[in-house]
Amino acid sequence: MKRPDPAVPVDRTLRSRPSERPDPFVAARAAYWKRAPRPSPGRYAAAPNLFAELVGAEYRPDQAPAARPGAATSADLVLAGLRRRVRAGDPPTPEICVRLLADGDHTRGAVFDAWPEAVRRHGRERAAAAVRRGLHGTRTPHLVATLLDLAAAESLAPVARPELLRLAHAPERAVRHAAWRLLAAYDGSFLPLRAAATPGARPVDAYERLLHEALRNPAFPGAPQGTELRPGILVAQSMLMGHLDRPGEGLSGGLGVLLGALGDALAQTDRVAGVLTVVTACVPELEADPVLLHRRDRGHWVLRLPVDSARHVRPDELGRHREALAWWATRLLGSLGRPVDVLHVRYADDGSLALAEAARRSGAALVFTAAPDPHRQMTERHGTPGTDADALRDDLHRVFVADRLVDRADRVVGIAGPGGGADELLRHFPQLAGRTEGAPDAPPEGIPPYRPPLGAVRRIDSLVEAVEAVEARLHATAGPVRPPTPTVLLTVGRLHPVKQQDVLVRAWVESGAFRESVLVCVGGSPSGDDPAERAMRTRMEQAVAACPQAAQRLVLLPALANADVRTLERRLADPSNGFRTRYVCPSAKEEFGLAVLEAMEAGLLVAAPVRGGVPHYLTDGHNGLLIDTSSARTLGEGLVRLLRVADGAAASMARRAQDLVRSTYSSNAMAQALAGHYTAVAPSTRRGRKAAASSRKGPVRRAARAGRQNAVLPDPDGSGPSVLRGPSRPSRPRTTSSSG
Repeated sequence: MKRPDPAVPVDRTLRSRPSERPDPFVAARAAYWKRAPRPSPGRYAAAPNLFAELVGAEYRPDQAPAARPGAATSADLVLAGLRRRVRAGDPPTPEICVRLLADGDHTRGAVFDAWPEAVRRHGRERAAAAVRRGLHGTRTPHLVATLLDLAAAESLAPVARPELLRLAHAPERAVRHAAWRLLAAYDGSFLPLRAAATPGARPVDAYERLLHEALRNPAFPGAPQGTELRPGILVAQSMLMGHLDRPGEGLSGGLGVLLGALGDALAQTDRVAGVLTVVTACVPELEADPVLLHRRDRGHWVLRLPVDSARHVRPDELGRHREALAWWATRLLGSLGRPVDVLHVRYADDGSLALAEAARRSGAALVFTAAPDPHRQMTERHGTPGTDADALRDDLHRVFVADRLVDRADRVVGIAGPGGGADELLRHFPQLAGRTEGAPDAPPEGIPPYRPPLGAVRRIDSLVEAVEAVEARLHATAGPVRPPTPTVLLTVGRLHPVKQQDVLVRAWVESGAFRESVLVCVGGSPSGDDPAERAMRTRMEQAVAACPQAAQRLVLLPALANADVRTLERRLADPSNGFRTRYVCPSAKEEFGLAVLEAMEAGLLVAAPVRGGVPHYLTDGHNGLLIDTSSARTLGEGLVRLLRVADGAAASMARRAQDLVRSTYSSNAMAQALAGHYTAVAPSTRRGRKAAASSRKGPVRRAARAGRQNAVLPDPDGSGPSVLRGPSRPSRPRTTSSSG
């Protein structure tokens, strides 16, 4: 057992965790999947209580409705019933699906998830007729586009070609784009539109030019010049939130760093032929660069999905682009010269569901990284009167999306929890207990080895000089008695409410920690165009406005390249450079905390949230500090505790943390673990197993492996093409069972 350093103050309040208390939301979900008795509402039954009503409607259909009016609307209850039916594999009729499309974004998302099974169960003709009646009964452009998307999702023909061509010339972008995608399902459909002179049929920007090209050319974007892939499976991984190589700006954070390094490492494993990291590109980004497939490293490419948006879409906006994303992903993943074997999605959002649908259509296996977020905080956030109704609805939608991804996935993996396994995941996803492959694995996440970036010395010098200038200014105004050198408190992350930089600054001021430290916050776009970032900076500046001393000790730096961040951390961690530096992560929670791992690897003493996945690798008082970040008061107490750790004890803990990260948490180890999962669920592996079981002959197994064809993708060294052609793989049937 790891023991805390006796020289480190112990925070005994951390022994009591909110997750140890009875949780009615967890109990309701467990009872729904028959893993536990029906829950008692307990103290969360105060009325009117929207949380209790919606949880009861969604998970406890046998519960009698309240005799008095409740807080839930009729639309809330209809949506709860729809989700319950979808979870049970009993979708509504096509007519009901069409009628529910007008009930809001969350209901529309549930309808799209129910639609494939509804069409299969009730027939294509009935489904097409339902869409046709819906189109004839509305003139609302948004609803018309949604109905066309619903038809395109299952390649239905709800209207005659002349009527569809009329819609393809509509002035509303959403309508004509949906009509164009549906035309792709009509035989030879797009040729008449190509010759049309109507302005609405002419591409007006990069997105529409790419859409036209994709419709005209089935091989778009085609197989670029390059070199054949190695034997093995072709893997795609999704990165739909933020930018891959701009951590700390907007929504770009540790996931981009993780997937960039992971893709590079996966491409070098024996069982993987190549890796595609799937990202999104909005209209301005497409105008600047219309190329959709870029080489990142040998065997690793970035595939960009066009999104019809004037800016990078946020997770809560992806539902409006769901069918378009599924269409683009299916089209592009099928144009690479050979099929993608495995698609790995992360995050419970509509973008991941769109890619899951693309996997179903293209025949790729689906792997989902599940996390108990927002599950673990549902009762705490919403279980008492006065909850934010819209926030509750959003969280229930995310829980539903996660359930659908679990149901669709061929394999579910988790993020290791405090016990090193997936026990917490099973608690919040009780349906996983019935899957045939057993409890989900939790492959260790990790960071790539540190490599000094080229030309970093001058860049890092300028950043260090900014910190040194603050210290020099403090010494100059201190009078004849030279004060002790202040501790540098460093934090790195995108400026976002969940990262809580504003709470950190407020805690730093209110606790008095500013009197003996300099706070350095790294993150945010240099342009300041993002509204969320501007709001966060404003709150941080307001927190020090009434305290000039603190304002002098606050250093705000824009986001840096990941390699520069790690170089800066090394410089500040080296005591020979004259700094006494500690790292603090103020996030409300971290599912894993890659930035925390990087600070530990650099040799810094780290204080990080007790909530989330950090306690899996950080033991309080042994290799860092766990702090309560739930309020400014508790975070301030954690900062004071961090500053009170003696230098000798800090060095010992930092050394233990550094040894752990370097020996255990590497992107190479993560790649090896995931490659095993990918190989196990790849369609070629399943076909090979089936053939081996039926014939028990070695040549059959070799033939199954040989059946996977190589592709032509960009070569890192720019060498010429090597074309190998093979038959395309038909889509394999997928059921809605939760079994693996």
